[in-house]
Amino acid sequence: MLSQKARYALRALVELARADTPQVTSGELALRADAPRKFLEAILLELARNHLVVSRRGKFGGYTLSRPAQDVSFAEVIRVIDGPLALAPCVSPRLNYRKCDDCPDRDACSLREALLRARDATASVLEGYTLADAARSGAAADLLGQAS
Repeated sequence: MLSQKARYALRALVELARADTPQVTSGELALRADAPRKFLEAILLELARNHLVVSRRGKFGGYTLSRPAQDVSFAEVIRVIDGPLALAPCVSPRLNYRKCDDCPDRDACSLREALLRARDATASVLEGYTLADAARSGAAADLLGQAS
């Protein structure tokens, strides 16, 4: 399940993709993303540490995307905020792979194939959907539960 933190991160990044100014302040992003400002500031710091946004201080400071919106997938953002997309560690690719604690034999696991398919399908969709797609379509609000 997508955490509230990831929802706020995605909303804020989509707003940066939509921005018509060079930088957007954290206060303005909090308003546009309908997110608590202090919580969003912590999220933006994490996004900056992971090179998804760049922050500039001062009177004309704020946040901007570190790369073009079409180069930032939803999957990348979710992985930064929530970690691996996989439902179980045994179906994570390389870096996050590990044997499940309660599974004696990965190859004989009756759950693994379904979890692997779910992970692959989820990754395919989220890796193929970018901030630019969401900014263009306005679908981010619907997708992230902002409009209801």
